[in-house]
Amino acid sequence: MESLSEATSGAVGALVSTTILYPLDTCKTKYQAELRLPGQAKYRNTTDVFLEAIATRRIPSLYQGLGTKNLQSFISQFIYFYGYSFFKRLYLKKSGSKSIGTKVNLIIAAAAGACTVIITQPLDTASSRMQTSDFGKSKGLWKMLTERTWSEAFDALGISLLLTSNPSIQYTVFDQLKQRLLKEKMKNKSGADSSPEALSAFSAFVLGAVSKCVATCITYPAIRCKVMIQSAESEEDLKDPAYKDQAQARKTVSGALSAIWKREGLLGFYKGLRPQILKTVLSSALLLMTKEKILKTTWVVMLALQRYLVALPRARLKNA
Repeated sequence: MESLSEATSGAVGALVSTTILYPLDTCKTKYQAELRLPGQAKYRNTTDVFLEAIATRRIPSLYQGLGTKNLQSFISQFIYFYGYSFFKRLYLKKSGSKSIGTKVNLIIAAAAGACTVIITQPLDTASSRMQTSDFGKSKGLWKMLTERTWSEAFDALGISLLLTSNPSIQYTVFDQLKQRLLKEKMKNKSGADSSPEALSAFSAFVLGAVSKCVATCITYPAIRCKVMIQSAESEEDLKDPAYKDQAQARKTVSGALSAIWKREGLLGFYKGLRPQILKTVLSSALLLMTKEKILKTTWVVMLALQRYLVALPRARLKNA
């Protein structure tokens, strides 16, 4: 029951954050997927993507692939939170411990993340292709999954597994910053009052945002490669002879890295970093805020449903 309520509230939180931030996510993804020589780029920033949607009267296209993305977000967050809660409770039961250390917590989070990625990768690939398709020309989920081979549905699976390290980096940085901040506070306190001090809500929010930014900066080249590998082929790209020569190569990790280096140089590995950080921080905040708000309600509903299902057979036997 505890695992199910955690998973359900986390999945609903993912739906809320994904839906609210989807236009920003689409602009960010299309900007990240573009690979052109300096001076030939169609988009200078994510704002240009949004302005193109307005100019071509394709604002609804900023939501193309929303259904698939929501399905992927719901399933992935449900599996992640359920797996995380399940593995955590299993560890406590087997070890006999009352709490979980930082290292074990990171391992459990990575295991839950890996399970999530393997199961939801085809949906992730399909949603990325829908977002990066030309405005108004996105195909449906079924066509996206069936028009290519099954192995292509798992494009960038290796990078996705690598990116499960992102939360591990985030929590490690957060823990280190937290310890330093609390140590400084303890030094400034008087000797009479030497009780340990907890972080304030504002300090925790700031440290959480900073740690997420650090984790995103470290893993961002992998994030950009993942988007490029999963992106759809636009009409302009297909007309470009240079793109045709590199089309197959850039569908591999080494090919994507090489293409970025040749066309955009070192800075190309961090193209779209700012909107990525903005979207990631806002998404995490909305998800966790929604999850915490509905967690207690979800628990009550689950408990009532469980009691109803247990009482139903008894009522039938009594009537019989």
